[in-house]
Amino acid sequence: MTQKKVLTIAGTDVSGGAGYSADIKTFEDHDLYGFCALTTIVSMDPSTWAHRVHHVPLEILDEQIETALSLKPDTIKTGMLPNEEVISRARKAIEKSGADYFVFDPVMVCKGDDTVLNPGVVDSMQKELLPITTIVTPNLVEAGNLAGMNTPKTIDEVKEAAKKIHEYGPKYVVVKGGTGLEGDNALDIFYDGEKFYGLYADKLEKAYNHGAGCTFAAAVASNFTNGLEPLEAVKEAKAFVTSAIKHGSQMNEHVGVVRHNAYNKVDKVNVQAKEL
Repeated sequence: MTQKKVLTIAGTDVSGGAGYSADIKTFEDHDLYGFCALTTIVSMDPSTWAHRVHHVPLEILDEQIETALSLKPDTIKTGMLPNEEVISRARKAIEKSGADYFVFDPVMVCKGDDTVLNPGVVDSMQKELLPITTIVTPNLVEAGNLAGMNTPKTIDEVKEAAKKIHEYGPKYVVVKGGTGLEGDNALDIFYDGEKFYGLYADKLEKAYNHGAGCTFAAAVASNFTNGLEPLEAVKEAKAFVTSAIKHGSQMNEHVGVVRHNAYNKVDKVNVQAKEL
């Protein structure tokens, strides 16, 4: 049987934990064929781990997308889209592709930072990408920005943000609350336009979480591609990434990365889904 194909339009991560590296590893672990069009090349200062982001020239991105679309992806996922021009190209690629699903990971901030790297991308994401999105996977900071409100801190505020995001047009919204919401569990919230569901996993004492957001979105894309129903797709993606965090490893003094194959190789953690 021919493998189904998933295209990621995303940036690099030389440490291998996040970006297109996380996507390709995750697709492979779901028995899918993954390939990529690179938007940025990112390196880190070894002494401080400060990120050095280099944009791929637009004409080179155009050539990559041309090649990628000729391979006829079943699903497209996006990661780092650094500016409005790249967002516009991603939209045109998605519309042209004929792909069944578009999974939008709205990368707009550095981990642990509330400052949007390029404020212009928020408006562009709202207008160009959300209306054609199958499912969008923001963290709390990204959800607040997409919804035009402060970063949500409570379950009710997450619900409000998800509703506002849904009004832009995506079929489904899943907000990654993780350990940032109240309660004893790591909680993500899924909204299908009518009902809210909480996705509950145990909070982890020691978490190697670099790459977790990319890995979660890639797992969601994989599960949609493999035919899972939307709620089951996000539930299984959360289990996949929770295992990856639980069994991650410290790479150096600055960063600990997730283990992308942990769910299938080491430990299938339990995730519960309950209507809120």
